Amino acid sequence: MDKIALIFSGQGAQYSGMGQQLREYSPAARAVFEIADSLRPDTSRLCFSGSDEELKETKNTQPCLFCVDLAAAAALREAGVEADLVAGFSLGELAALTYAEAMTTEEGFQLVCRRGELMQKAGEINKSSMAVVLKLQDEVVNVLCNQVDQVYPVNYNCPGQVVVSGIPDGLQSLKGIVKEAKGKTMPLGVSGGFHCKFMQPAAERFSKELKEYAITSPKLPLYSNVTALPYYNDDPKELLARQIISPVLWHKSVENMISAGATTFIEVGPGRVLSNFVSRISDQVRCYHVEDIESLKQTIAEVKYSA
Repeated sequence: MDKIALIFSGQGAQYSGMGQQLREYSPAARAVFEIADSLRPDTSRLCFSGSDEELKETKNTQPCLFCVDLAAAAALREAGVEADLVAGFSLGELAALTYAEAMTTEEGFQLVCRRGELMQKAGEINKSSMAVVLKLQDEVVNVLCNQVDQVYPVNYNCPGQVVVSGIPDGLQSLKGIVKEAKGKTMPLGVSGGFHCKFMQPAAERFSKELKEYAITSPKLPLYSNVTALPYYNDDPKELLARQIISPVLWHKSVENMISAGATTFIEVGPGRVLSNFVSRISDQVRCYHVEDIESLKQTIAEVKYSA
């Protein structure tokens, strides 16, 4: 049976103006922004007119992206397009959990705000950054990272693309050996080296704070970044804490979603980064995205026509 997978955008996809059209057009999307602004009054302003520097700060990026991701999903749901299974990239996993009713919108937003603050602080303590390695197989990138001090493969995105986290000197050294291996590196505009041991202080503190929240099992199959498998009997809180210091197994997650029957992937949130990954992983599925009025209307028309 054909299934629809919603995939929630992650950090790096942000841009000034994101979500503004959705808020103006969809009552369901507007409600998400109103909740966010009631808890963090500057959220809509940052999404709609924040500077690149403001939006690059992790403490701002994460709540803003969560808000736009969830607003796009809410607009789809309002139009009668429901997901059969879901996944989110890094912070997008919290939006996916909220969509799957494992927690309320208020709880999800409060958690992602705290997550962003803790990860930014950890990044300031452990001076590190991230880069994407292109044109090399995952196994080759793993070997090359082992040759460099304090550089780790952290996001397995799609064939020929792995993101690494590392200290500045380590990333510079990696650039040279990647070039020798016929690959290419590109720096990413983030404020820390995420999904590895640099984030240990954030993971430990986040684990303690998660205890204050009543997070339940998601009501839809939700594929974890940590395991690439659905949350079954796993403790959502434990997985969310581990996720901060664990590689994002996106490539494997998408393959597992396809094996479970996903034939249509809809990226909700700014940009098309994740849907482009999916297209590179498989040419046997349909990919759409929702970030503004035009893409919302087009996706609704296409999905309902093909149903």
